[in-house]
Amino acid sequence: MKKFLTLAVIALAFVLSGCGSLGEKNDETKGWSADKLYAEAKDELRSGNYEKAIKYFEKLESRYPFGVYAQQAQMEVAYAYYRQNEQAQCLAAVERFIRLHPNHVNVDYMYYLRGLANFNDKKGLFDFISSQDPTERDPKAAREAFDAFKQLVDRFPESKYADDARDRLRYLVEAMAQYEVHVADYYLRRGAHVAAINRAQVVIRDYPASPSVRNALRVQIRAYDALGMNDLRDDTERVFQLNYKVNSAAQITNDAEKSWWKFW
Repeated sequence: MKKFLTLAVIALAFVLSGCGSLGEKNDETKGWSADKLYAEAKDELRSGNYEKAIKYFEKLESRYPFGVYAQQAQMEVAYAYYRQNEQAQCLAAVERFIRLHPNHVNVDYMYYLRGLANFNDKKGLFDFISSQDPTERDPKAAREAFDAFKQLVDRFPESKYADDARDRLRYLVEAMAQYEVHVADYYLRRGAHVAAINRAQVVIRDYPASPSVRNALRVQIRAYDALGMNDLRDDTERVFQLNYKVNSAAQITNDAEKSWWKFW
């Protein structure tokens, strides 16, 4: 029995060794220099062959971890995942690079890429036309994109990506404000007046410069009116009139009741 087990172990080792050798023989990149491996990976990336590009870049980093291409390969992998619409893998690669190389000359690009990955989240920015209940859509990706772009602008105000990040920040602020108004209106139309008031207040408090404040005030006026809270309704109406030159609460209500899409 002992002899049989010994022979079995030897046979298994031989098989595994053969498999390893076969894998090496089939590796087309075997013997490639760092320069060639990087050039081939870039060619695949430019051609849109992202999976193969990632494979080559990962081989490059593994074989030449201390070479001039290793850090660049890490960045290219993150970008390839982004182009492949693999958000989770892209963000993981970005976070890894920032953690390993916080002072890299191109780390600003990784902050920018982190923002883009969240900004373009396919589940993300407020696809209200879908059949999904809009109150179930948490704009988490928008907030994370906002945080990433803000970090970029705060830490690297002179970065070549900063201007685009600022434009996206302005868009995200308004998108998040619109989301809150949409949810407030959703509550209003279902008779949850207190919830509508509170959600509209988020817009007024957190996004005071947003055009959506106008619509948030409209929601509050209608909700206060429905609750019979006339003093608060009148106070809110005065604020509305002062800022938007509208004649009366009746006009606000009539305009809004024509279609909730007027809030957009």
